Amino acid sequence: MMSIRRIIFYGLLLTFTLIDGTAFGQTKKEPKWDNTLNKSWPSGFQVVRIQSSADGTMQPAVFHSATGNEKKPLIVSLHTWSGDYTQNDPLAAHVLNRNWNYIHPNFRGPNNHPQACGSPLVISDLEDAIDYAIQHGQVDTSEIHIIGVSGGGYATLLAFMEIHRKVKSFSAWVPISNVASWYRESVARKNKYAGDILASTSKGKSLDVAEARKRSPIFMKYPDKEREGSHLFIYTGANDGYLGSVPITQSILFYNKLVKERSRHPEKYLVPCKDIVTLLAERSFPKPAIPPTIGDRKIYYHKSYKNIHLTVFDGRHEMLDKVALDYVPVGK
Repeated sequence: MMSIRRIIFYGLLLTFTLIDGTAFGQTKKEPKWDNTLNKSWPSGFQVVRIQSSADGTMQPAVFHSATGNEKKPLIVSLHTWSGDYTQNDPLAAHVLNRNWNYIHPNFRGPNNHPQACGSPLVISDLEDAIDYAIQHGQVDTSEIHIIGVSGGGYATLLAFMEIHRKVKSFSAWVPISNVASWYRESVARKNKYAGDILASTSKGKSLDVAEARKRSPIFMKYPDKEREGSHLFIYTGANDGYLGSVPITQSILFYNKLVKERSRHPEKYLVPCKDIVTLLAERSFPKPAIPPTIGDRKIYYHKSYKNIHLTVFDGRHEMLDKVALDYVPVGK
C-alpha cells in the first residue's frame, strides 16, 4: 500500500504539473529569458562562420577575442530555447569588461525542428565553436566555461553529458533535463513549447517519446573520463514552473540522477522526496539563522556531491546575469 507521504508527494507533483500557465502570462509574450527580439551587441563582437565537422555547412556564431597577449578564459554562452546566435546576451557586456574570450554559437537555432533540440548536430556544433574560439582567440584552455539559461541551460546539460572537450565548468540556469516530461508540462501550461517539441521530435500530432528521451540529458550516461576536473552548477528559481515555464523538478531530478549514478551510498547527498514536496508547496525552505545568498537573492536549498552542485534560490525563470560570471570558477 502506498504511504501517506508518497500519496501527498505525487499529488503535489500532479497539481504542480497541471497549473495553467496562462495565469502567469506564458502564452501572452515570450518571457525575458526566451526573448528573441533584442539583438543588440557591444562593439568588439563580430559574426563569424564556422564549418561544421558533421555536415560541412557553415554555422554562424558571435565571437569576441580577448585583447593583448595574455591567455584569458573562454565563455561559451548558449542561446535560449527560441533563440539563435543573434539573440542579445546580457553576459556579453560583463565578458567585455573582464577582457575574456567569448563565443555565442547558433547550434542549429531555435528548438523547433529536428536538426536542433539536442540532436547530434547540436553536440557537434558546440564542439566546433569551442575549437574555433581556441584557434582564433587568446584562450587559456584550462579556463573554458559553458553557461546558459532556460533552453541554454538545457544545452549546457547536453554539453556536460555529451561533448568531447575539456571544459572546466558548466553553469545551467533553470534548465530542462527531460524533454518528454517537459512536453507534458508545457501542454498543461498551454505554452508554445509543446508544439516546438513535437516539431523537433515527432512526425505526427503525438509525441515520439523514444525520440524525446534520446534528446534528454536525464537519460544520458554520465561521462566519467570526459568530466574529470569539471564542475556542473545547476541553479533553479524556487518560483519557476509557477512564475515561469520550467518546473524546478527538471533541475532537482537531474541532480539526483547524477548522484545515484555515481555514488554507492547516495542517500545523504540526494534531495529527498520530503524536501521536494516542501520546495514545491512553499516555494521556499526552512531557513538557517543567517541565510546564504547568491547575488542579492536568498538561497533556499543547496546540495552537492563531488563536482555536481544544485542551488535553489529566491527567483523565478531567470539567470542572475549581473552576478552569474562571479560564480564561474575562473582561476582559484
